[in-house]
Amino acid sequence: MAGQTSIKEFIGNSKLHEKIMTADEAALFVKPGMIVGFSGFTPSGYPKVLPMALAKRAEHEGPIPITVWSGASVGPELDEELVRTGCMKRRFPYQTNDALRKGINGGEIQFADIHLSHCAQNLRYGFYGHMDLAVIEALEITEDGGIVPTTSVGNCNAFIEMADRVIVEINTVQPRGLKGIHDIYSLENPPHRKPIPIANVQDRIGTTALPCPPEKIVAIVHSGVQDSQRPLAPVDEVSEKMASNLIDFLSMEVKAGRLPKELLPLQSGVGNIANAVLVGLSEWPTDGLTVYTEVLQDAVFDLLDKGKISFASSTALTPSPDAAAKYYPRLDDFKNRIVLRPQEISNHPELIRRLGVIAMNTAVEVDVYGHVNSTMAGGTKMLNGIGGSGDFARNAYLTAFLCPSTSGKGKISKVVPFCSHVDHTEHDVDIIVTENGIADLRGLSPRERSAEIVSKCCHADYRELLRDYVKRAETGGGHEPHILAEAFSWHERLKNNGTMMP
Repeated sequence: MAGQTSIKEFIGNSKLHEKIMTADEAALFVKPGMIVGFSGFTPSGYPKVLPMALAKRAEHEGPIPITVWSGASVGPELDEELVRTGCMKRRFPYQTNDALRKGINGGEIQFADIHLSHCAQNLRYGFYGHMDLAVIEALEITEDGGIVPTTSVGNCNAFIEMADRVIVEINTVQPRGLKGIHDIYSLENPPHRKPIPIANVQDRIGTTALPCPPEKIVAIVHSGVQDSQRPLAPVDEVSEKMASNLIDFLSMEVKAGRLPKELLPLQSGVGNIANAVLVGLSEWPTDGLTVYTEVLQDAVFDLLDKGKISFASSTALTPSPDAAAKYYPRLDDFKNRIVLRPQEISNHPELIRRLGVIAMNTAVEVDVYGHVNSTMAGGTKMLNGIGGSGDFARNAYLTAFLCPSTSGKGKISKVVPFCSHVDHTEHDVDIIVTENGIADLRGLSPRERSAEIVSKCCHADYRELLRDYVKRAETGGGHEPHILAEAFSWHERLKNNGTMMP
């Protein structure tokens, strides 16, 4: 591992060399009650040694409670360590850590679940208080103080703009091929905001480094810790069927003249199901596909390598360990076909609508009218958060939500009378996809939607039960008929005995 003095070669401004210090020394800049913005996004490009040093300090001094901001989820060196030592009192805007989730659901940690495209602008508006400190992982610092990010951009630009002070972690094990892959562009506040000048996925409009006044930088520390990359599970039969159903649907849209043969820019959420959909596109009959999304997982790298995808825009690279080992040494081969942007750009409604993005995200459960729950178990227990799914769902050319028809070895129907929590209303959902089929909901009334979803998407074991519910609900009238007490009793039965059956 490189020593502290060796990171001087990664700092173009020699006046900043005097800011080099140990992580333990830099952690002293963090005071109780501060609002601190950490770089990172799912979990890539996040600081590692500074939060671990803060946790070590808390072990000796007691908890140092702070409000933690990030781009999205980050690795255990940050979230888990700060939770373990009682340093996290509030968290924004998305997370995936088990210990953090337990603290949120237990009421010990206050969590605000925010659309990812809203974070930067709401910080600039002053809605969430004043940011005291930004901690940014970097490849290097340029002569003018510009900070070159690593494997993600996320909210880094807004954190640097709004924070009083900045600490930089120079990570010497992140691939050097990342340099030049970023496109940093920030928005002004109304009434001075201008249209974002992106008309094509491959357009570059900003700088390759995060602008930062050198005087804001109070500490520079060395990091030799890799991102906490997570393996992806093999594509299982259910995911493969869902992917096949969606791709068949897209093929029909091409034949109907509603999509070009190269499709429109693709957005895909995080995880195994999302990755499986993109794996399925390896057999798409034409090349020249494009991606406008928030994370690039294994399948995107594979499709770029095969030439199936011509360009991909994102805010983070989130490969599995195997994919990172295969593709990170070859980043120079992809540099002219990948761009990483701030999440306020990767997830911006204006661009999603202008580019005509096809949005493909996953659901915890869907109901018979097309509402989608993507965040809560049983309507009360936070899982991860809404992430960017709302940004894309509301504004996409086509919005698809994918969901297995059952879970718990078939004991739980994921198609329910009424979602226990609604993140995406029926107004924003075009297509529901399960392994059983696709419900195309465009232009349908609620009663037509329920017939389509029950017949096409739900598992055979629950189909007649749901049909009976809908039939009895419709006798009571209403535009979206419900027997509310009975609808919610499905979730109560789940809590009591682990089954959705009566």
